[in-house]
Amino acid sequence: MSRLKTIEWTGAAARIIDQTLLPIRLDYADIDNVKDMFLAIKTLRVRGAPAIGIAAAYGLYLGVLDFPDERDMHDFLAYVDKNARYLAGARPTAVNLFWALDRMKKKAHDAAGASVAEVKAALLREAHAILEEDRAMCRAIGEHGFELIKNCRAILTHCNAGGLATSEWGTAMAPIYAAAERGIHIHVYSDETRPLLQGSRLTAYELVQAGVPVTVICDSMAAFVMAQKKVDAVIVGADRICTNGDFANKIGTYGVALSARAHTIPFYVAAPYSTFDPSLSSGTQVPIEERDADEITNGFGTRTAPQGAEVYNPAFDITPGPLVTAFITEKGILWPPYDTSIAAMVVPKE
Repeated sequence: MSRLKTIEWTGAAARIIDQTLLPIRLDYADIDNVKDMFLAIKTLRVRGAPAIGIAAAYGLYLGVLDFPDERDMHDFLAYVDKNARYLAGARPTAVNLFWALDRMKKKAHDAAGASVAEVKAALLREAHAILEEDRAMCRAIGEHGFELIKNCRAILTHCNAGGLATSEWGTAMAPIYAAAERGIHIHVYSDETRPLLQGSRLTAYELVQAGVPVTVICDSMAAFVMAQKKVDAVIVGADRICTNGDFANKIGTYGVALSARAHTIPFYVAAPYSTFDPSLSSGTQVPIEERDADEITNGFGTRTAPQGAEVYNPAFDITPGPLVTAFITEKGILWPPYDTSIAAMVVPKE
């Protein structure tokens, strides 16, 4: 089974799949400077919370490469922080972006007594570690999630939380890939995910590449597909998870969760530890990115709404924790009550 690798290090640049070109063309871009990495994240050439975190880590390393090795360490650390602030402005909702940048900054600031050149090398190693840890975490998510879905005939998903949203395995799709490795081919119903069609352009693309059976449906069809008993469970990813179980994910997720509850279908959220934000107690505190009106009125170059019409285009919505059957993490399955189970995982023990 072939899985796409979203981001890799070439030795001089971070090589990403340009996801804006899929499914028409599979094309790779080598990013060798911080400005291009900022734009790659901002314009969704690389997307998905875990993949954004990995990209930001490499972006920060690339951003400080031009700092002279002979300069003062205090000035260098200020330069690290400046580049981290710049990258943090690329997208506001996915917490993995800030998690990765904070981890990279800590690595730099903790390197007491090291030279500038040594700290640069340490930052590159840390970016590599974030990438490799993501692969291992997603594989573990797949193994834990497989136990929940191994008897399912079909599963519905929304947006893209597959390999294209991470380093390779994905989060929501990882249990599907784990099943396929065992010769169990679970059918996937993929919401197209308006307005940028990540479900039809990306999820369906990578599943076809991996030989997993997939059916693309319009977002408005999800409830009817559930009513027809075509799916046995829903699995989605997440961009930020609060301590009470509320979570942010691609716009439309909330409606899918409501439909799943109405049809008594399990609704699972697959995400790594880094997507949980212990600083937020509820979804009302999550910053929601609003994107350009053209994504709705003139998506992919075709006008579908009249000039002069107002547009509201939030990129994410908040699904309340009570609608979540369970969270699938690399550390295991989290069950309600989430204020207890999430705290046990994310709050440091004294």
